[in-house]
Amino acid sequence: MNTQITGGSPHRPGAHPVGDGVNFAVFSANADSIELCLFSEDGSRETARLTLPERTGDIWHGHVAGLSPGALYGYRAYGAYAPERGHRFNPNKLLLDPYTREIHGTWAHNPGILGYDKSSGAGDLSFSAVDSAPFVPRSVISDPALFDIIRDHPDTPWEETLIYEAHAKGLTRLHPDVAEHVQGTYEGLASEAIIDHLHRIGVTAIELLPVHSFLNDGFLIDRGLSNYWGYNTIGFFAPEPRYFGPAGIAGFRDMVARFHAAGIEVILDVVYNHTAEGDHRGPTICYRGLDNASYYRLIKGQPRYYVNDTGTGNTVDVSNPYVLRMVLDSLRFWVQSMGVDGFRFDLATTLGRESHGFDPRGGFFDAIRQDPVLAGVKLIAEPWDIGPGGYRLGEYPPPFAEWNDAYRDTVRRFWKGEAHSAQELGARLTGSAGEFDRDGRRSWSSVNFLAAHDGFTLADITAYNRRHNEANKEKNQDGHNANHSDNCGVEGGTADEQILERRRRRQRNMIATLFLSQGTPMILAGDETGNSQGGNNNAYCQDNAISWIDWPAADDAMTTFFAELAAFRRAHPAVRQPRFLHAATRPGDGLADVEWRGFDGGTLNWRDPGLSCLCVTYRGSGEAPEHAVTDDTVFAVFNREEGPAEVSIPAAPAGFEWYIAVDTSREAPATDAFSDPEMTVDGPAVVALALREAGAGPA
Repeated sequence: MNTQITGGSPHRPGAHPVGDGVNFAVFSANADSIELCLFSEDGSRETARLTLPERTGDIWHGHVAGLSPGALYGYRAYGAYAPERGHRFNPNKLLLDPYTREIHGTWAHNPGILGYDKSSGAGDLSFSAVDSAPFVPRSVISDPALFDIIRDHPDTPWEETLIYEAHAKGLTRLHPDVAEHVQGTYEGLASEAIIDHLHRIGVTAIELLPVHSFLNDGFLIDRGLSNYWGYNTIGFFAPEPRYFGPAGIAGFRDMVARFHAAGIEVILDVVYNHTAEGDHRGPTICYRGLDNASYYRLIKGQPRYYVNDTGTGNTVDVSNPYVLRMVLDSLRFWVQSMGVDGFRFDLATTLGRESHGFDPRGGFFDAIRQDPVLAGVKLIAEPWDIGPGGYRLGEYPPPFAEWNDAYRDTVRRFWKGEAHSAQELGARLTGSAGEFDRDGRRSWSSVNFLAAHDGFTLADITAYNRRHNEANKEKNQDGHNANHSDNCGVEGGTADEQILERRRRRQRNMIATLFLSQGTPMILAGDETGNSQGGNNNAYCQDNAISWIDWPAADDAMTTFFAELAAFRRAHPAVRQPRFLHAATRPGDGLADVEWRGFDGGTLNWRDPGLSCLCVTYRGSGEAPEHAVTDDTVFAVFNREEGPAEVSIPAAPAGFEWYIAVDTSREAPATDAFSDPEMTVDGPAVVALALREAGAGPA
């Protein structure tokens, strides 16, 4: 093929149609030269190799006339193969374009994708002469028409947000009302059945586990397993093809559009902290081959090896300006061209770690917070990694929210019956102000959850004392040890109705606690249906019925309970205030915005190590400006003890009466009017009272 290449432009990384052809631009600070490889329509034959003729700074670029969208390509990078100096260039390895938006073909689990000779005694210091092209996919020149800018977003306020964490495949794979040909696909996610279900339980945002293109780890393939969760990214711009339905890549945008039409935001769990290339023994398939020393953080004085703050073998170096630009370009692409409304950053501490340690005013945070395209999207940090000083709950800058694992553990410990947990529960109910109330942050900064993809489901928290991860083929040594779970008397499945009811009630107690807490609630998909993973608390490699939501076995009573709690939360702004409550005196009525009391109506004894029962009254914030004051009031009772307990009720304001809006001692929603100064709470239970006009009848 007689193909001509000219200088082109360095300004836009990736492959983009320009004029009568396509412009190619790729970053490498240490390469000697870079070749563009073109392929036949089916990807089977390499039809041309063209050296990118220009280098402007660290961007290599060229323009090829006559090419059009749909053409397939890859790169080969020439330079030093000197692992001991941090360089791993090997032109025998066909490399994915870091900016490709589409991938053609699949990855093969073959030694040919390694930059070194696996059979050599020198290990990664050896050099592989095997051409990897037969074993890796091709980058695709995308049609710009596929990615018109999307401008319409629901923009749900944080204080009205309810997040639903779900897997793109597992949510629909077994759903009987989702058409079989779209089960497990992007189109299936936004099917009528799923949207109706999300509306029923009050969801305003669906948070998807990683959908950036990713690889199955070689060690999982060797075990006959696969990477189900997707935390093994190889393409930050390309949607994962395994979830494509009939419409292919367009199905992703269609999914987002359908969710938006339903008033539901789409948040992506994104993995910019590491890549699928792993440690020094991993494959050379993209970043490593283009410029290992620039894309990754290498150990000082031993650049053959990688900093491993992520526990996955490598760490992306976002302190490099070109790597940081790639991350920001990726985020902007998903917002503008794919319609995404927010991001949950996996192991976000890694992204904020500078040479001197974690820095909330570091380069990554500065860059993302000043970006006009990203202004207003929801930003959520997973505030930890395994690196030095990696646990950073509450230390992220506004406007970031954060996953609050301390909330998860406290609620589990309280309902399990652990001493001293009631004191901490009080802090969690009011938005974990000790961690988050600084720098003008709001209470929604605490993303509260009972369960997430990583760990036990809500049903399993009440059914297992121990993890049961044998199916992962790691001798049950993987996954969390500290689950703060309690099987309620029998490990796993049982026909004992008393134990089953104990489990259901504890789940209802935990759910009610979540919806009565200040902060942003997040629920794990399937928890509202009673879904179990059989005690597997690390189902990252289980692309099967262990992880897929068992819709045919759904507990409709539990789903109804979730729906009622979500409706209560929507109706009562007192339990979802953006401002922290510090018992400030309200200027209008002289009452405190939050008030704690014991069951007898007296002052709560926070020093009691056995404290197990407490009451809280939420009122509108005393620190809110006049235009933001709410006159809503909610009184909540948390009774961990078995059996009935008498609780003193605050006097209702003149012209109003209390009614029981939540009572976890029964499955059906409660709307009983209550006028007595005391009521009986049949524990263990959560009861919430709200105000209505006297004699108004059911709310």
